[in-house]
Amino acid sequence: MKLIAGFVSAAVVATALLSPTIAQAAAPEYVALGDSYASGVGTRVYTSESGSCQRSTQSYPYLDAARIGAHLTSVACSGARVADVSAKQLTPLNSGVRFVTVQVGGNDAGFSSVITECAQPAWLSNCDGAINTAQATINNTIPSRLNGLYATIRSRATTAKVVVVGYPRLFNGIDCNAATFFSGTEMTRLNQTADLLNAKISAAASAAGFSFVNPTTAFIGHAVCGSPEWINGLSNPISESYHPNSTGHQGFANLVQPQLS
Repeated sequence: MKLIAGFVSAAVVATALLSPTIAQAAAPEYVALGDSYASGVGTRVYTSESGSCQRSTQSYPYLDAARIGAHLTSVACSGARVADVSAKQLTPLNSGVRFVTVQVGGNDAGFSSVITECAQPAWLSNCDGAINTAQATINNTIPSRLNGLYATIRSRATTAKVVVVGYPRLFNGIDCNAATFFSGTEMTRLNQTADLLNAKISAAASAAGFSFVNPTTAFIGHAVCGSPEWINGLSNPISESYHPNSTGHQGFANLVQPQLS
């Protein structure tokens, strides 16, 4: 009887070791897509393998992946437009991916060049013209680009929870940087342009059946010259300017994490 009991015990142990239902579940796959806001530009600390894409382990995708115990593949890249995400970032997507975050559209609207134009003295710049062009692009061009991208994401990541992330307003109404010359009216219009972009992104996300995270409210009081400041003002190197810092990415992570479930 002892011999039989020993065989039974060994069989139980072997079954436990081999059974996939008893083995620890694999970490869910999480893919992060997008531009410099998703890659982590502004945090000043980047992974060596990411090169000019400037991916940071302090960016919200890395923070949230650690929080939820997911395996992250971040292909977000500084400077990316919607077309770049479509052409260069979708390879990791497949039916096994559990979560996808995507944050893109700001470069399509030309935000970097608009900010550069508006930062100059009024007599030297055409800030209103730059904003008008950006708003026309947001209204007339970006929605169809996003619709195409979101449809492709869904066709590849067929069962994933897809979370689309918007952009914060950059200004609190005060320009505390000595080398920039934003007027109150310009800052208001720039914030309105961010709101317009979020509205178009949100509508495209809703049409695709994706969740949308709007950071506007959370960042009020924490934009450029805020206290504490979550978005860098004019910085050295200049590429760090007008991007969320590490604290800002913690703010983003707090907004995105509840959607990753």
